[in-house]
Amino acid sequence: MAKTDYLPLKNGTDVRGTAIGSLNDPVTLTRQAVTDIASAFTLAAAKKCGVAHPSIAVGHDSRLSAPALCEWVAEGVVRCGGNVILTGLSSTPSMFMLLKDDFGADASIMITASHLPKEKNGLKFFYPEGGLESGQLTEILALAATLPQPQCSRGTVTTKPYLAAYAQGLVRKVRAATGTEQPLAGKKILVDAGNGAGGFFVDLVLKPLGADTAGSQFLEPDGNFPNHIPNPENAEAMRSVSEAVIRHGADFGIIFDTDVDRAGAVAADGKEINRNRLIALISAILLKEKQGAYIVTDSVTSDGLTAFIRSHGGVHHRFRRGYKNVIDESIRLNAEGKDSPLAIETSGHAALRENYFLDDGAYLVTRLLIALAQAAADGKDLMSLIADLPEPAEAREVRLGFEPGCDFKTLGAKVIEDLKQYALAAPHLSLAPENYEGARVNFDRAHGNGWVLVRMSLHEPILPVNAESDTPGGADVMLKELNEFLKGYPFVNRDNLKKIFK
Repeated sequence: MAKTDYLPLKNGTDVRGTAIGSLNDPVTLTRQAVTDIASAFTLAAAKKCGVAHPSIAVGHDSRLSAPALCEWVAEGVVRCGGNVILTGLSSTPSMFMLLKDDFGADASIMITASHLPKEKNGLKFFYPEGGLESGQLTEILALAATLPQPQCSRGTVTTKPYLAAYAQGLVRKVRAATGTEQPLAGKKILVDAGNGAGGFFVDLVLKPLGADTAGSQFLEPDGNFPNHIPNPENAEAMRSVSEAVIRHGADFGIIFDTDVDRAGAVAADGKEINRNRLIALISAILLKEKQGAYIVTDSVTSDGLTAFIRSHGGVHHRFRRGYKNVIDESIRLNAEGKDSPLAIETSGHAALRENYFLDDGAYLVTRLLIALAQAAADGKDLMSLIADLPEPAEAREVRLGFEPGCDFKTLGAKVIEDLKQYALAAPHLSLAPENYEGARVNFDRAHGNGWVLVRMSLHEPILPVNAESDTPGGADVMLKELNEFLKGYPFVNRDNLKKIFK
């Protein structure tokens, strides 16, 4: 990859690319690219932090390419006079939290590509104020592409793990909130780490709190991900942890993504606690503590969740998909004087104001465990908190592609605008009054009894479509009408829609 090509590695606020190449997917995270980007971040950190030789903590998840990328990042940091602190296997949230602790780092880099396939990898960057903004990353990639020969003396490399200290902070929080050393005694709680970085939660958090963790699975880090993708949104992964909960008679199940910035859960009956249920559960916990709060979510959440949050004394504020988008919106609301303690996506990204608005799956789960322990002490079940959550009869998600080579951004925007006009002209349709992304179309009782959201993917040539109905079969009715509408746009690949109706 030429130096001038670093900008295509930008994915939102992260660097992402191919680390293990193939004939059809060549390596883009080359040694040159990684060292240049690490050098550029070191120079930016020196300026940002006001130190000539910044100390950069470097951690990684369980990916196969992590050792090589870790070496290259360290090389890029030290050649610019920065000092490297290698933290070894780490979670993404821990790499930010060490900057809030007395750890000795000025900034940090996490080597991860979250839930992406094992061939991929990437870099996440943190200052003490938080992760990089999109514009800051663009500047760093531009600097990396024109990097002069380093003039500084070489820095140092030391090793200093932090994950155990991070876990101890979670344990202290649970003990302080419950007033007891082992509030999970008598509870069987299992973890599915998917062979990512989340296996630490068993020995370093659950066991010290008294939990029986028998039945926990796939705790050993393995970048081949031999059992299932570590992703709470993945159907196979959720099925695996749900079956484990039932098989072992667990009271609660936990699943993390690869780098532990996302989480999902499972109730004792094997029922998944993710997407709308997960949002409802943490919302109920927070709204018991403070009424009137604004819960910021992404755009694909259900109308039932809106009703639930309202009935529990809160305000549901939908916003654009993308964890940074919902976090920034929650921060904006707080700046306006509107109490917003939570920004959360249906993907499992959850950021609490009390935790620096860091999307932290382990912290989210810790909050759920506190509520579980408190409910048990009162003779109640955790799931009673969301017993009144209205759930749709049907929910579907379909991803539609574009014909190769087309201007998908312009054409996708046209599809969405035309769909809005179509909805305004049809008596059985209406547009959602508050919508920050795509076209969210409501269908009346006789034509599907629900809604369809069509939006553009943040980073891919994809039109994601979500549909929910309060009537069995209603989702198919709505999607059939959408399919008919999309026939007028031959550049949209409708194959995934047509599969539903075969």
